[in-house]
Formats: sequence, C-alpha cells, structure tokens
Amino acid sequence: MSSAVMTHPVRLVQARELAERLGLDGLALDPEPDGPPSAMRTAMVAWAAADSAASHHLVVQDDVSAPENLVALVGRAAARFPDEALVYYTNWHARNGGASRLAALAGAAWVRAVPDEFTPSLAVCLPLDTADDFREFAAGSDERHDDELFSVFFRARGRMSLIAVPNVVEHIGTSSINGHATQGIRLAVCPTDATDAEPLLERGRVLEEPGWVPYMRYGEGYIRLVGQENGPDGGRGHHRWLDALPMTGLTERAVREAVAEGMPADLASQVAERFGRAFAEELWIHCLLLGRQAAEAARRLGGPGEVPPDALARLRDAAVSTAGPAGLPPERRPEAGPDEVRLMSAFAWTAVRAGEQWSPA
Repeated sequence: MSSAVMTHPVRLVQARELAERLGLDGLALDPEPDGPPSAMRTAMVAWAAADSAASHHLVVQDDVSAPENLVALVGRAAARFPDEALVYYTNWHARNGGASRLAALAGAAWVRAVPDEFTPSLAVCLPLDTADDFREFAAGSDERHDDELFSVFFRARGRMSLIAVPNVVEHIGTSSINGHATQGIRLAVCPTDATDAEPLLERGRVLEEPGWVPYMRYGEGYIRLVGQENGPDGGRGHHRWLDALPMTGLTERAVREAVAEGMPADLASQVAERFGRAFAEELWIHCLLLGRQAAEAARRLGGPGEVPPDALARLRDAAVSTAGPAGLPPERRPEAGPDEVRLMSAFAWTAVRAGEQWSPA
C-alpha cells in the first residue's frame, strides 16, 4: 500500500510531522496555494501519488490524529475487502455519522455509506484501479470538494464506500481551509483506540443496509429515509423526524407515549437546565428511534460475530457519548465539557435502551 498526506503550505509543518509519525510515503501539496480554496485540487495530486506497484493507496488529510499503526490497520482491512473503498473517519453530526452510530449499537464494525451525502475524506483507502478511475472521473470537474465528488463517483459506479464504524482517525481543530469552519467542532462519531479497533475491523460484521437512519443536526432530530436519494433533489434535503414518521411505520402517538413512559424526569431536567427543554426532548426522541433501528439491524445481522465483547461494548459507549454534543447547534458545542457529556450520555442511554425494548402498538 502506498500513501500520501494532503496538505497546504500553511499546514506544512503539521503535515510533515503526521507523515513521519505514521510512516506515510510523502506529502501532496496544493499546486495552487494562493488560488481559491479547493480540496479537490490537492486531492488530485494525492491520488496521482499512488505507487503503480501497490494494490491500494491511502490518502490522509493533514488535520487529523491517528495511531502509529494506522498503515498496518488499513492494510489488513484492505486485504479483507480488496475491492472496496474504505473510509476511516465520519463526522459525528452527519447522516453517515448517524448510520455509523446505529451500526455500532447493532454490533457492526462496518457500514455502507448512504448515497445522498458527501463521503468523509479525512482518511480514505482505494484499490489502485479505483483511484485511477476516480482521477479520470474528476479530471476537469469544477467541484472543489473532494468529499462531494467521491459520492458522485461512487453513486455512478453503483456502490458506495464502506465506513469503518470504530473511528481510529480523529479530526483536530476547527479551522478549515475549505470553508467548513461554520460547522463548529467536528469530531469522530465513534472514537476508538487502535487496540479495540483492530479485532473489530478484522472480524466485525458489515451492515449493508441500516434502514431509515435517525440523526441530529443543529439541535433538532431528523430521519434519513430509505431511497431518499431518488428524490428530485438527489436526497439532499433533511426530513424532520415528525414529518418522516409515516414512512417508518411508527406514529407520533407511539413516540409520545414512549417519551411519557420512559424519559427520566431528573436527567431530562438537568439536560434542559443546560441546553433547553426542546433540545432535551429532541435528543431523547432521537436516541429512542436510534435504539429501535439498532435493535432491528441487530436482528438482521444475527449477532456481532467473533469480536471481543468488551471492545464492542466500548464502541457502543463511544457511539452514544457523541450523540449529545453532536446534536447541539455548532455555537453551543463548546459548552459540552466532560460533565455535560457524561450527563447527556447517561440521558441518551435511557432512550437507546427504551428504543431497543420498544414494541409500539
């Protein structure tokens, strides 16, 4: 496997340190650093750096942290899935983040990316022929976001990427050369250390279809519906959970009854005191729906496979721990310190467990 770090001259020192620490082959510099911001411009350089003697090529962006054995972890996964595009980071507030969180709770270690969202591109490994095809596909495109063009490319091929549910790669900082700073703190959905990730990625189950996916953004709950990519907007619109319920087989009455019966008043009051009553209710309903879908997915998977139960338990904890801070509006995420995260996690777990046991009439 060959490898490269995408970077811009303003982050050159950071990129060199990352490449040295991870043992990556070299740097892919923005060829027009004074031009309009464009991740795609640098991505073309990075993917062109693939070694023709390699079977796979790994491209990592410069604003990440990762374990020193990342190359070995990626290499073993590439050997397991030699024809797949493999993604090692997912934003905690994205639809793919929701799919990853659901997969973790269902006991899966990999999940197929949804076709109606960008492909997170902080750390991606492609088979060499796929990397060549992507460069050919992208040549001459006006798109400046490589993550967006990846999804267009994969959709055209009829197969989206596989996302590693345990995220061994983490985003660092909130600055963005490519214009994403307004999204605030952007972190991994299921942060996992390499020791736990290794057996999960090597032997864990693959969730090919999570069904409808609950996710939160800017303080409100949404549902990504099955097949929404076929809509007139390409599926890019966001459906509030209440509006989407009729397409899930659930009813508002059933949800409200579950809230009345299961939402703990003491924890709800504490979350509401810090972040508002509306947010507390949205978070609990989101996690109720998440638990419901995870239980359905777990039944289809038939169990987590031959993975260490403690590693899987920590993956589930990681997934739930990020649900609260990820669901906050960007300007409020800095308010979620360790105490707030623990509070929201305890609150979220009550909803997830209620969802897992839920039998709505």
